[in-house]
Amino acid sequence: MTDSVLRRGFFVTGTDTGVGKTWVSVALLRALRRAGVPAVGMKPVATGCRMREGVLVNDDALLLQANGALVLDYRQVNPYAFAPAVAPHIAAKLAGERIDYAVIAEQYNCLQEIAGMVVVEGVGGWLVPLNETEDVAGLAGRLGLPVILVVGLRLGCINHALLTAKAIVAAGCVLAGWVGNTLDPAMDYAAENLAALAECVHAPCLAVLPYVTDAMRENGLNQAETALLAGLGRSGLLQSHGA
Repeated sequence: MTDSVLRRGFFVTGTDTGVGKTWVSVALLRALRRAGVPAVGMKPVATGCRMREGVLVNDDALLLQANGALVLDYRQVNPYAFAPAVAPHIAAKLAGERIDYAVIAEQYNCLQEIAGMVVVEGVGGWLVPLNETEDVAGLAGRLGLPVILVVGLRLGCINHALLTAKAIVAAGCVLAGWVGNTLDPAMDYAAENLAALAECVHAPCLAVLPYVTDAMRENGLNQAETALLAGLGRSGLLQSHGA
């Protein structure tokens, strides 16, 4: 992984929808800022959006916007926003639109030019379709970003993680590391599952994040930020940014 690739940012994907991609992306933005590496967030495609002042907005994209190092317009962060909480290619078709890699790449390039470092959060899982021929994996490849995989820690996570990790490599992308995010606090044999993931996923574990309730969110985010900062340092990713 070259220094020039790392300076452009990371693409955050997950083993499924709802595994904590935004949580990890926000913590990553905050960790990078603490390390002296200013970065902004981007969520190219979002579904399940709501209307605010005449504009469709997504709560996850708003979090990325709020935690970036620069003040950005909402559409710079989230160029494709759809109201239905369904798969993005379906949401786009319902809206009479087609998600276009070129539009996303152009917006990403603009952000990279002004910020230097962009944390791009995917939508759903790695192989989710964006239109009739293209998917999330192809978007990550088009942007040329190393990938951070968020693994939702619950029953079945080993299979989901290994399938996704292999698909990332098969797509010609670099798996920079993975983050375990605890979704089931009562998961049986959690330590053994983590050990299996560490052995079988051929990329460094950047952090293992605890289960967090709504009442603990800010404290949990601070913990996630600290854990990711340490993981980036251990993996050598921070050194590539001169931090």
